[in-house]
Amino acid sequence: MARLSLFAAILLMLSAISLVTSRYHSRQLFIELERSNTLSNTLDTDWRRLQLERAELARNARIDHAARQDLKLIPITPERTLYLNQSPVAANGGAQ
Repeated sequence: MARLSLFAAILLMLSAISLVTSRYHSRQLFIELERSNTLSNTLDTDWRRLQLERAELARNARIDHAARQDLKLIPITPERTLYLNQSPVAANGGAQ
């Protein structure tokens, strides 16, 4: 009977240690999950901000303003257009 009690006590101790270990791992996984969720939310917010920035940078009015002010470009006019006529031989590369 003493051996049976000792065996039951050992099983109870192993069960308790197993329970504590599994709870510890469960808490660690929960903490990791919360960190991952926080990181996911942060990355999602950054992605949306970058999408808005890209849309703002690609606006036609902004590009036109940058072309006129920063690059000093001017719109083309028919008076400033130069047409080059190319002979058929030069267009074929001179090969016959």
